[in-house]
Amino acid sequence: MTIKLYTISGAPRGWRVLIGLTLKGLEYKVQYLQASTKEHKQPEFLKINPRGTVPVIECDGVIMNDSIAILAWLDREYPDKPLFGQTNDEAGEIWQLTMECSDYLRDAIDTLFRPILVENITLPKADSEDMKSLLAASKKVQVECTYLESLLGATPFFVGHAPSAAEAVIFPEIRLIKRAIDRKPEIMQELGFGNFNKSYPKLSAWRDRIEALPNMEKAMPHHWNEK
Repeated sequence: MTIKLYTISGAPRGWRVLIGLTLKGLEYKVQYLQASTKEHKQPEFLKINPRGTVPVIECDGVIMNDSIAILAWLDREYPDKPLFGQTNDEAGEIWQLTMECSDYLRDAIDTLFRPILVENITLPKADSEDMKSLLAASKKVQVECTYLESLLGATPFFVGHAPSAAEAVIFPEIRLIKRAIDRKPEIMQELGFGNFNKSYPKLSAWRDRIEALPNMEKAMPHHWNEK
């Protein structure tokens, strides 16, 4: 069976699926859609997914358009290297953290980094409403990072000794923070992210550990390599 994924480069939900496929060691094809031309809203794609969202996966007649559902389906269809744990307890922990982070962490990251990375804003004035909004958003991200930092320590991954769906959901969000620090250091310094690695040492080490996993470079946003 040929797995085909439709996504947008750097879109966190599609990135989750790319990581899941990579963690399971599966072969797949990717069709990257252009967000700038709203390719995911065009009639041709709407025939595949009427909601006009990514990711979408096609495989042997199966079409799915929710990132968490896709990860769960991959685990049932390809049980080797499970994404949702080996035991009932692991499964419960992974599902809980996966759903928590797909809501709270995703919302916090999107609120802060959409203006910084997508809208490409410049540093607002210190007393402006835009700066106040960014500072409020940064506090929410810091709360989520502090929570994740508290969960790490005993094992190299969030649940157990193997990467799971939790890694697939969390890594894109945490990696976007590093992307913003690299691209917009002045803004990130003002928002309290000037020394992320020191503030969140376990989370930073985990991020680097995930990025160093075999073949993970294939799952990274391809447009980051474009000049």
